[in-house]
Amino acid sequence: MNAPDTVAVGRVGKSHGLDGSFVVEEASETPERFEVGAELIVAGEPAKIVSRRQARGRPVIRLDRRVPRGATLEVPRAALEPTGDDEYYVFQLIGLKAEEEGGAELGIVTDVLPGVANDVLQLDSGLSLPMVGDCVRSVDLVEERILIAPGFVMPS
Repeated sequence: MNAPDTVAVGRVGKSHGLDGSFVVEEASETPERFEVGAELIVAGEPAKIVSRRQARGRPVIRLDRRVPRGATLEVPRAALEPTGDDEYYVFQLIGLKAEEEGGAELGIVTDVLPGVANDVLQLDSGLSLPMVGDCVRSVDLVEERILIAPGFVMPS
């Protein structure tokens, strides 16, 4: 699995005011990404944040150039902070094989969704698995595999 050079940290949402500001949809949980002076990549080109405020708990930013609504806001992968032990970025998990202890293949991770109590792995097989220690035994980024404890997959 080839790692992308950039990672999405949000998307250009609806405009907010008349000065070119917009709401950041699907914003990264790292607020520093949207501070004045920070650089984002939009449509393959750098854009600098020139103003920032909050609206209903979401960042509202203005860039030094116009960008189309719906465009992805990205940062270089090298700009990401290192993760702690047993912490992963969503992009690292997407595409990994989920296997139950004992070898049964469960599917490929297509998304990681926030849940009420914990994140949830979505698999291409239609399964949803909780990202908790009792379920996820190990994540091996080198082998591109997530090992799942028995008992979390109900027979259909």
